[in-house]
Amino acid sequence: MSFHSANRIHAPPVGDDSWLGWFLSRAGNEFLCRVPLDYMEDHFNLIRLDKAVTNYAEALRDILDKKYCLRKWVGEDSGIESEWLYGLIHARYILTPAGIEAMRIKFEHGAFGICPRVYCHGQHVLPIGSSYTYDKSLVNIYCPRCQDIFEPAQENATLDGCMFGPSFPHMFFMQLPELRPQPSQDKYVPRLYGFQLHESALKPQPDKADAES
Repeated sequence: MSFHSANRIHAPPVGDDSWLGWFLSRAGNEFLCRVPLDYMEDHFNLIRLDKAVTNYAEALRDILDKKYCLRKWVGEDSGIESEWLYGLIHARYILTPAGIEAMRIKFEHGAFGICPRVYCHGQHVLPIGSSYTYDKSLVNIYCPRCQDIFEPAQENATLDGCMFGPSFPHMFFMQLPELRPQPSQDKYVPRLYGFQLHESALKPQPDKADAES
């Protein structure tokens, strides 16, 4: 079953009739930044993507269409290939200096959410995917403080992970090391009536069948 079977319908922002305006305004797509048209019009930036997406030429034409919403009913399915292609382009763009800057603004405003771990104290997170291939996994969020990944808020949980890829957060902090937080020194300590529990008390009990055999 595809991760993207549901099609949500939302009107484009006022004054923007482009496919990009329509797609980026859809609820749940807030993690995505707007890739400039000139980046997508440069065929060098799209090398080999024609092999990754069926109906590549038509999908790219829709993405670049500045009057898309005037030519087509906005509620009509634009074709999943257009979303696939934009996601793959987006994953490449956010590794460029301009893309990292666009995502930095979102990161500093907390657009991707915060780490759910209590001892990370509201640390802002970044989106990450586990694969560069479409329809393999959904987006997760990466916390640079505890260096772990978590599921994002429900409204953003349907984005495909390939729109960000597994390298983005690490490239982001390589380019912007001043934004890398210090690891948290706080750690939860299990206690009972104020006394710290011995680690043996936290280990699972051995299976009785295994013990008897």
